[in-house]
Amino acid sequence: MPTIGVKRDLLFEALGTKYSDDDFQQLCFAFGLELDEVTTEKQMLTREQGDEASGIADASEEIIYRIDIPANRYDLLCLEGLVTSLLVFQGKIKPPKFELCEPKDGKRQILKILPETASVRPYAVAAVLRDIKFTQSSYDSFIDLQDKLHQNICRKRALVAIGTHDLDSIQGPFRYEARSPKDINFIPLNQSKSMNGEELMEFYNNHSQLKQYLPIIRDSPLYPVIYDANDLVLSLPPIINGNHSKISLNTKNVFIEATATDLTKAKVVLDTIVCMFSTHCQQKFAVEPCDVIQPDGTIVTYPELAVRQEIISTNKTNKIIGIEETPEKIADMLTRMYLEAEKMTDEDSIQVSIPPTRHDIIHNCDIYEDVAIAYGYNNIRKTLPSFMHIAKQYPLNKLTEQLREQVAQAGFTETLTFTLCSRDDVANKLNKIIDHIPAVHIANPKTLEFQVVRTTLLPGLLKTLAANRKMPLPLKLFEISDVVITDNETEVGARNERRLCAINCNKTAGFEVVHGLLDRVMQLLEVPWESSNNSASTGYWLQAVDDETYFPGRCAYIIYNNVAIGKIGVLHPTVLQAFELITPCSVLEFNIEPFV
Repeated sequence: MPTIGVKRDLLFEALGTKYSDDDFQQLCFAFGLELDEVTTEKQMLTREQGDEASGIADASEEIIYRIDIPANRYDLLCLEGLVTSLLVFQGKIKPPKFELCEPKDGKRQILKILPETASVRPYAVAAVLRDIKFTQSSYDSFIDLQDKLHQNICRKRALVAIGTHDLDSIQGPFRYEARSPKDINFIPLNQSKSMNGEELMEFYNNHSQLKQYLPIIRDSPLYPVIYDANDLVLSLPPIINGNHSKISLNTKNVFIEATATDLTKAKVVLDTIVCMFSTHCQQKFAVEPCDVIQPDGTIVTYPELAVRQEIISTNKTNKIIGIEETPEKIADMLTRMYLEAEKMTDEDSIQVSIPPTRHDIIHNCDIYEDVAIAYGYNNIRKTLPSFMHIAKQYPLNKLTEQLREQVAQAGFTETLTFTLCSRDDVANKLNKIIDHIPAVHIANPKTLEFQVVRTTLLPGLLKTLAANRKMPLPLKLFEISDVVITDNETEVGARNERRLCAINCNKTAGFEVVHGLLDRVMQLLEVPWESSNNSASTGYWLQAVDDETYFPGRCAYIIYNNVAIGKIGVLHPTVLQAFELITPCSVLEFNIEPFV
């Protein structure tokens, strides 16, 4: 949940009312927010850096309200959005209506996307805020909103990167293209020396803020870049803007561009910025559109500022929340929540307008939640459920708990290992080829130890043995947990499978130990042993099989209901060597889900 810091005096001036801390906390609570802390800039710096930190003496003593904002309410991440929403909630103003306003000369700004950008950041959107008037506080808020969006919906610029430019210092039409790092030369923001792409990466490698964004494009053969008609670089997304087009307090016209790997989020970000700060334009709540020429030649106009209509049922709303209100009253509550609503001719229906600032409204359930907030959660009458709910344990989990106890009583020690492992752990170290394993791979692993989701419990147990090889023998370990297997038949392309895996490590392999454990588990599950393959069998038996992980001639399938559910055998010496083990091991691993 993001937290914003707003200066109390500026907030009260914008709201037109002065509140005590308790009164403002009550207002926030009624609106569904939380006043987290009342502090000052000096106290914040002291807490973060210590009393001896530089700049503490010059820090302001002005009161700052730190307010927790729901993660999906991007419209509340700045003072402008927060003030407008609170004034609408209090009924002091009506929800603003945002509109697209054509430029006076009739010529829209144009941003052309070239095809080569598809390999790095394929999407771009743009808009213009015309005749805007910045003060120091609104300028700071403008910059801070971009930072909050970058950290939140933009996922640290990986999905969307925002660039804002002084339109009077550049000239359209603009081009969004991708070039080799050596071919990109410009002066970065707040610098005086021109750099190419490679030099820029090296220069910002130790920068406290920007270094975290460098890996997004560092290894790409082409870097995304935006030029104006005079080949001036506006920005190198997602790293930094050019110094030539930087905005200041004197900026009158702002060109906003956002490049992205996710077009939907780019449109949300653009809508949020222009809606929040169009309040500072000479013509309030008016935004100048831009034409974005796609690589295929089609033209799309941004921002969309789309207003969506939804219809909800009065009876259903009352029933879900637990209240009894008229359609008129519910419509009024929704309007106070920035969702203009009115009763339709049908007595039960209410039409709700979803403005471009409320991208968090995805389903009617979100509308019901806003009704509940406006009504007041504390005002909803508390009642007992109309019917009883008897909870019970999920059958697979119940079986897992029962088996854990019994396997432990058989002399094995339970372990709990990581669900993620390296590709070597599930492939090379087990004498297998990674391409032949149905593993789910992590797209952007942070460490070599966590590259794939485990497809077997064996590597985790072997690592545990290696970490405890100085312990006296025998070492008998087990784990009952999930593995993940790719499966194109499922909705998400993978499925979980609950398995039991046990390992016996001793001076001799001790195959009879794990075989005995298998027989004990099957006895508990009331599954009979079958001495031979029988098509009508409901029991279990072993069927010899060759597997690279196991010693030749010392591996078998565990067959149940004529289906192989696992393997049992003695590990191959090369597998033991790969995990730095020197004593023989026998292993049992099978799927327990068929027994539920």
